[in-house]
Amino acid sequence: MSQESEAKDFVLNKFFPYKVRTFYRAVSDAVKNVYVERFGLGIFEWRTMAVLNEYEPLPAKEIVARSSLDKVNVSRAIAGLQKSKLLERHIDPTDRRRVLLRLTPKGKKTMKEVVPLVLEVEKQVLCGLSQEEREQLLSLMAKVERNALLLEKQE
Repeated sequence: MSQESEAKDFVLNKFFPYKVRTFYRAVSDAVKNVYVERFGLGIFEWRTMAVLNEYEPLPAKEIVARSSLDKVNVSRAIAGLQKSKLLERHIDPTDRRRVLLRLTPKGKKTMKEVVPLVLEVEKQVLCGLSQEEREQLLSLMAKVERNALLLEKQE
């Protein structure tokens, strides 16, 4: 097939990267409704809290590494969470140059309230898929992600 006919026959809504984007938006928006509307959290704040909930205390650069967010978004999330009194900073007792972040009691309470709600949305999004299909979906997603990361490294 020539480049001209490939370009002519190209259909955006059948293009895999586009389908991934629309898939991401639909799933993300369904979950976002919980933490934005009910808790006033932005996506970066929610993700920062979720990482801290699992791994705290952490320095900001570890949140970046574990959240797929960039430094600017994590920095903004931290500022917003501090302002809302959901997160606090502490000097690392083992290295006084480092600042560690952790959820406040109010932040932990918020997580206890929001997690069951986002898990329910996850359950609804995956409704109709058997356990085997869910595992297969995750496996296929991991393969595609590995392929994409390999391509990224080649550039």
